[in-house]
Amino acid sequence: MIVCIAEKPSVAKDIAHVLGANTAHQGYMEGNGYQVTWTFGHLCTLKEPHDYTPAWKQWSLGSLPMLPVPFGIKLIDSPSITKQFQIIEGLMQKADRIINCGDAGQEGELIQRWVMQKAKARCPVQRLWISSLTEEAIREGFAHLKDQSEYQSLYEAGLSRAIGDWLLGMNATRLYTLKYGQNRQVLSVGRVQTPTLALIVKRHFEIQNFEPKQYWVLSTVYRNTTFTATKGKYDSVEKGQADLERIIGKEFTVTDIATKKGKEAPPRLFDLTSLQVECNKKYGFSADQTLQLIQSLYEKKLTTYPRVDTTYLSDDIYPKCPQILQGLTAHLPLASPLFGKKLPKSKKVFDSSKVTDHHAIIPTGQPPQVYLSQQEFNVYDEVCRHFIAVFYPDCVFSSTTVLGKVEDVEFKATGKQILEPGWRVVVMPPKQTDDKDDDDKEENDNLPSFTKGEQGPHEPKLAEKWTKPPKPYTEATLLRAMETAGKLVDDETLREAMKENGIGRPSTRAAIIETLFKRRYIQKVRKSLEPTPTGIELIGLIHEELLKSAELTGIWEKKLREIEQHKYEARQFLEELKQMVCEIVRQVLSDSSNRRVAVMPEEVKKTKGTKNRKAKATDKTPSEAKPKRPKAAAKATSDPDAIIGTVCPLCGKGTVIKGRTAYGCSEWRSGCGWRKPFTEN
Repeated sequence: MIVCIAEKPSVAKDIAHVLGANTAHQGYMEGNGYQVTWTFGHLCTLKEPHDYTPAWKQWSLGSLPMLPVPFGIKLIDSPSITKQFQIIEGLMQKADRIINCGDAGQEGELIQRWVMQKAKARCPVQRLWISSLTEEAIREGFAHLKDQSEYQSLYEAGLSRAIGDWLLGMNATRLYTLKYGQNRQVLSVGRVQTPTLALIVKRHFEIQNFEPKQYWVLSTVYRNTTFTATKGKYDSVEKGQADLERIIGKEFTVTDIATKKGKEAPPRLFDLTSLQVECNKKYGFSADQTLQLIQSLYEKKLTTYPRVDTTYLSDDIYPKCPQILQGLTAHLPLASPLFGKKLPKSKKVFDSSKVTDHHAIIPTGQPPQVYLSQQEFNVYDEVCRHFIAVFYPDCVFSSTTVLGKVEDVEFKATGKQILEPGWRVVVMPPKQTDDKDDDDKEENDNLPSFTKGEQGPHEPKLAEKWTKPPKPYTEATLLRAMETAGKLVDDETLREAMKENGIGRPSTRAAIIETLFKRRYIQKVRKSLEPTPTGIELIGLIHEELLKSAELTGIWEKKLREIEQHKYEARQFLEELKQMVCEIVRQVLSDSSNRRVAVMPEEVKKTKGTKNRKAKATDKTPSEAKPKRPKAAAKATSDPDAIIGTVCPLCGKGTVIKGRTAYGCSEWRSGCGWRKPFTEN
């Protein structure tokens, strides 16, 4: 019997349907020589400290650093997971062959490898690798199964990532909590979340400490067109006023006119980060919300695999594109002009050398057969429009620069006119980066017709202006900053080149942001992300650059990619990480200062925008990891129920809930023992 194991029941049912395994059993489908079963995402996790030695159960500075040899895995403690695993284990013990049908990515590989290891599977294993869940893609995938050994480096990279997060998260969280948390507050530190928080805190202080500088801009209006002095900014009002007085009452003369045509290529296809950025800007979706929506579209067979970090398609997709376009029934008015024509094949779109595991996110071409919510349709619409647009002609425009002069003061005006919209009829042009300040850029949409040498009256003015601080991060700009390790990069080609050094992976960045919200290290103020006092204090406590440097974290991320590409040894990566952890522990333990982080007041209300946020289990401290129970609460509140909904003061993961006789933690099933009787002051 051949056992196929998928990552979700819905995916397993799609695969079972194609294979003819139509008989339902408890926990699996069977038929035609196949048994198709499933996990619920992660069934296994790395062991927690106390699983290695009882001495690590209690938090103690003397037990740090914790460096298990070797690392082990265990089942996640849940009745439903235990029940499903027992079914999987029974099937695998009797299997002649196993086909790993997990999500085609690093995490998907790790999830199923751990399950097979825990089930002690001994038979040969093959890998199904597909980019969409359509029947055609599944059949094609089963026709080209590969041996599991071809994905060993992918597994090693995923395992290295998990162990690395454990080493840094477990040790650093205990270290900082015990050293600086006053034994009343868990200070969560992680390989990815801490540098991300540091970016937000750094921007906060850049804004807070910004000193605006005054400057002046000289401009004049001639024939309803604004011209700006080519001298640029004046650093003193006297200099600007002198030029203004020289030109008042004098005629404006047009000295030169230059017009040139230009072309603008269609925007690139989406990777996950660029889709999250676009949906945040257009619809206000959080990164996590966009991920859930595009994942839903993938499972509904409408779009391809979403957790990707490339904007390219492999060359073998090109012959399939006409058929995909034909299937976009909701976008026929836009797609139909391309029917029957030879589609252009741009190197900016089709380049197999830029595609590793998966190509860019595109529609599958399967017409929607199910109801889509408005939010789902918005995301689907973006993916479809970007796919259609890459086959449309370039946008053709003309740029005109008009130079003028009054006395010896020169002026300039520029204008841009769309001559042939091309792809712009399909997709609105990308919005400018939020950090750009266009106050001093006077560009006119349409300039009137000027003649060289013409003269006439004009209306000059000297405007007082002030330099502006950088803008706070939004989720869109933070995602871009994570992608480029904190560097502001607007050029798409350069951004592609820098992705290897980004913070985190596209699939985990949304979860990292959500984790920072959940732990109350950041809050949302309108669309801006602001650090909380605790977040600011935590970063202030961390003097070790290795923990909070975006660039250094980007280098670690690159090494993980190189493990996947057979360019770096997993053993060397983990050895370097262990050395780093040991050095951090040494530095913090030798700190003789009396630095402490203030406990966040329990009565602080949740900021608008953080309510009901759902945090993912990424870059986290497991539920077991907790300090000794605090001896007493900092201060009683006038309303005892005011603590309901606040973060658990013990584990830092759950929220306070009300029971019959005491307040407790929502994570009690996961092992958190925090409890506060109603009678306790």
